Amino acid sequence: MNYSYSALASAFVLFAVFIIFITGCGKEQNVYEKIPYAPVDVYIQPNSTQYQRLNTVGGWEYINAQEPSRGLIVYRASQNEFKAYERTCPHDPEKPAARVEMEENYLIAVDSTCMSRFVLTDGSPFDGPSRLPLKEYRTSFDGNTLHIYN
Repeated sequence: MNYSYSALASAFVLFAVFIIFITGCGKEQNVYEKIPYAPVDVYIQPNSTQYQRLNTVGGWEYINAQEPSRGLIVYRASQNEFKAYERTCPHDPEKPAARVEMEENYLIAVDSTCMSRFVLTDGSPFDGPSRLPLKEYRTSFDGNTLHIYN
């Protein structure tokens, strides 16, 4: 085998970049580390009369969760897809009043403390000081029961 020095050097550089990339990805900082961890394992029937606003696409409901969570906002994105977000504002979660509430148009959540506003379709901020989206929880729906968990 006859490899040139430049080919070996190029291969080494690519290998080094790959190693740096792989090891760097594992050390990603948790952007929500200021929001206290709360175990979330909630089951609801979103098509029931108890959650009437969730009966239709575009509807939402507040759902209680175990402390230190300040609760959840559940949004029905489509007939079979739901989004669940932590109500603790990611901008300044240490403030006790940093809790997002729904605006009247049903697609925007706002924190009255810092005035950050978030779109429910993906939790992203679009106004105010927050640069982080709302913390999102996992959901699974079997056509009857919605499971919200982390």
